Amino acid sequence: MNWLETFRSAVDAVRAHRMRSILTMLGIVIGISSVILTVGFGQGAQDKVKDQISALGSNLLIVSPGSTTSSSGVRGGFGSASTLTLQDAEAIADKTVAPDVKNVAAQTSTSAELVNGTTNWTTSIVGTTTSWPEVRKRSLSAGRFFNEDEVTSAAHVVVLGADTASELFSGPVSPVGQSVTVDGTQMTVIGVLASSGSSSSGTSEDDQAVTPMTTAKRLTGSTNASVSTIYVQAQSGDALSAAYQEIDGLLTNLHGVSASTADFSISSQQSLVATANSTNKTLTVLLTGIAGISLLVGGIGVMNIMLVSVTERIREIGLRKALGAAPRVIRRQFLVEASLLGLAGGIIGVIIAVVGAAVLPSLINQPVSLSLVATAGAIGTSLILGIGFGVYPASRAARLTPIDALRSE
Repeated sequence: MNWLETFRSAVDAVRAHRMRSILTMLGIVIGISSVILTVGFGQGAQDKVKDQISALGSNLLIVSPGSTTSSSGVRGGFGSASTLTLQDAEAIADKTVAPDVKNVAAQTSTSAELVNGTTNWTTSIVGTTTSWPEVRKRSLSAGRFFNEDEVTSAAHVVVLGADTASELFSGPVSPVGQSVTVDGTQMTVIGVLASSGSSSSGTSEDDQAVTPMTTAKRLTGSTNASVSTIYVQAQSGDALSAAYQEIDGLLTNLHGVSASTADFSISSQQSLVATANSTNKTLTVLLTGIAGISLLVGGIGVMNIMLVSVTERIREIGLRKALGAAPRVIRRQFLVEASLLGLAGGIIGVIIAVVGAAVLPSLINQPVSLSLVATAGAIGTSLILGIGFGVYPASRAARLTPIDALRSE
């Protein structure tokens, strides 16, 4: 009996007991679909975290002020001091000092009430420079961002976040060109930021009003050059570490401090990505292990059914051996049947997983990213399970002697 005949016989044997074959494959189907969807959920969560953090800025380093200490010895948290200035931002932007820095955007922020007619909304007023959209990877859905002339002249212009614009303006009228009042000062809306769908430090990136740094200083009555944050964009992801070292060394020298007494801190988005992905990977491995148990159960089910099949077909096995069939032919027959059950269960499981990946995100608001490698691996695993758990029943059938098999009732 050649391989083609063996395959045809195996297919006939599986089709002869359809319901039993379906129930046998059920464990593998559940296991394969569970493993693929679990890995998909984990990968989807990692992609979502990367997208959200990337929305805050690409290749971004965040320089924050240090902490304050009151006369009574009470220490404030990081960012409570006023140790960063516009001069620091200008020094960091100098290519001769920090060649791995691409762009710099200093920022100061305060809370203020915006009024449009009878509508008011309290939000964060962000004062910054013209490089802010590029550094923070923000685009505009309408209008434009302010230019250098408007920064120099402290023009009364403002760019609204998507949520801020929707709270102050309703209906078909575009906010661009309209006026809002900020703490009694009338300002013209020149643009609306596209929604980023992300948040930073617990505040929505879509609920803010961005103005020139000089304008923000005038609104708050501030005359100093201090800033609350300096955002730095590195030349590339590979240059992030080098940019970090350059900024750290530069600010240490400018402020006359040492590493132990530094009055500033530098953080990167990469550390946030690494922490989030580490947590997601741990959960994915845990859930995949749980789903893998059902695969093991499915494999045991294949072995049990194949043992039943051997028992039912003892006389058939004896007749084949009496007609000259070698033990390897008998063994191959049952291994092919077991592998067919495993492979069919794997394919059905993959189909269910693909359908689930298409339907579930809209139901649970969680992305599912199917991996081609994981899917191919799942099908291969189901085939290996079928063969692995079919070895014992196939070997048992091959060891039967013709005379004993023919005498069996």
